[in-house]
Amino acid sequence: MTDHTKKDVAAEVREFLSTRRARITPEQAGLPVYGGNRRVAGLRREEVALLSGMSVDYYVRLERGNLAGASDSVLEALAHALQLNEAERTHLYDLARAASPSGRRPAVTSSRVRPTILRLLDSMTGVPAFVRNARFDIMAANALGRALYAPLFDSPLFAQRGPVNSARFLFLDPASQDFWVDWDKGADDAVAFLRTETGRAPHDKALTDLIGELTTRSSDFARRWARHDVKFHRSGLKNLHHPLVGDLSLPYEAMELPSDPGLRLNFYTPEPDSPEQQALNLLASWTTTGTVVPSGND
Repeated sequence: MTDHTKKDVAAEVREFLSTRRARITPEQAGLPVYGGNRRVAGLRREEVALLSGMSVDYYVRLERGNLAGASDSVLEALAHALQLNEAERTHLYDLARAASPSGRRPAVTSSRVRPTILRLLDSMTGVPAFVRNARFDIMAANALGRALYAPLFDSPLFAQRGPVNSARFLFLDPASQDFWVDWDKGADDAVAFLRTETGRAPHDKALTDLIGELTTRSSDFARRWARHDVKFHRSGLKNLHHPLVGDLSLPYEAMELPSDPGLRLNFYTPEPDSPEQQALNLLASWTTTGTVVPSGND
């Protein structure tokens, strides 16, 4: 691990632990409060140390960014004291591995979508589907997925530069405000997903470059990035406003592809006979068949 990477990981650890500590009050942690003149928003370092069953000096060392050598029992104690959810706990373990003396081997991400996956996409004629990587590059989409995400594929952002990237569209194209009905939630989630990925793949230069670009060009992104929130991208409800078929509330699933590290298959499955299904049927009747591999992924 280079000195620069060590500093980056240490800074990430420091900010992650301090922001998690700041959000928990003594009352939430079950601690007594004496007096009303507290100078910190959340827990003090010594209170986290008490809750974790470790010395104050050791916790201070951890929060300064030195997670190297921390045992699983220490990490579990921290996760419990800071009331971390599943995604946050996983992120803490990722940071600890990244901070180990040997560093962490760069996570390998597939750069191509295999023909079998392309055929799978092509066969999903009634379901909008696409494959993306952890940086939100859309690697391939079926015809209905391309039609559903037409505002992204048609964005001038990607006319000269590929691939289509939903995070860039979200923060750098004003049209995203119309496409995402709940833009703030979409923005919060996208940043949290990217933050999660930095723990899994701290050596991913393309990811680092994307984050640097968005931080520099979008104050909305920079403000959210400073929160150090993390989240898994597995399932949920996507509220979109499509320029042709109007408002859609679509349940989605995001499935990792075990044979293609870093790639996820996303698809939308509305209730049968629902207005959303009828809208997708109408959209499908206007589309041509065939899987689309966006430019920039060749």
